[in-house]
Amino acid sequence: MVNNSLQLPISATLQSKGRILDLSAPVVMGILNATPNSFFNKGQDSGIDGLLKNAEKMLAQGATILDVGGASTKPGEKIISSGEEMERVLPAIEAIHKAFPEVWLSVDTYNALVAKAAVGAGASIINDVSGARFDGSMLATVAALKVPYIAMHMQGTPETMQHNPAYSNVVGEVLDYLRQLCDECTAAGITDVVVDPGFGFGKSLEHNFSLLRDMHVFRILGRPVLAGLSRKSMICKALKVNPEHALNGTTALHMAALQQGASILRAHDVKEAMETIALNKWLNGSGGE
Repeated sequence: MVNNSLQLPISATLQSKGRILDLSAPVVMGILNATPNSFFNKGQDSGIDGLLKNAEKMLAQGATILDVGGASTKPGEKIISSGEEMERVLPAIEAIHKAFPEVWLSVDTYNALVAKAAVGAGASIINDVSGARFDGSMLATVAALKVPYIAMHMQGTPETMQHNPAYSNVVGEVLDYLRQLCDECTAAGITDVVVDPGFGFGKSLEHNFSLLRDMHVFRILGRPVLAGLSRKSMICKALKVNPEHALNGTTALHMAALQQGASILRAHDVKEAMETIALNKWLNGSGGE
């Protein structure tokens, strides 16, 4: 049986800086960490040379978007200053934009000052895990920049979010939150919004799988849906592995997300995510196109 929500029309493009990103078929967003304390790939992206090498690899493997972050948002992590975040992320964005000027760069930030500076340095998308709750000027800043905004749900803050997260109905509550946030984005003047249910951000293992099982409902919002599942704790806890051994689980859940209508897979492992998209096309009867 096909979910009716998968038949609902959604925005199939994003516009930024005079360019159009086609999302009529799923794409991969590669994760680039310009931070010393990420939960995965610690040190792998260290330094501009390492980031550029990893960016080149991801683009060669098929990534459409590269998401650059300078502030870890793993559970227990404290919010850092905008100055510290900019010191990490701006040189990386400038270097990647100079080396690969055609790539779609996203900045993973909850700080409006960082968002503005990053767009000036070459970023084209703002990816905000806080849903504009950490910085009251974020939505107005994104609207003025005229770039797409990735709106994510989080319960609490990175420092507190995994302290006994609780919901009466996790799917319904996250949907209501994202609906309201989309309305706020529209009121602020933001044209293009991507929604992200926020796997692992203030959710228990059961909450995460409930969201994935019913992820198709977020298409009701008429926006592209991003799935951020890569090597996350929901995989590690379910399989009793660490992030280094969570690639197989990531691939399995990426296929589930695609079957639920995901438009963007945010992934550490681009090659495997692209292969999952290719196999999903065959599963849906369009692999030969």
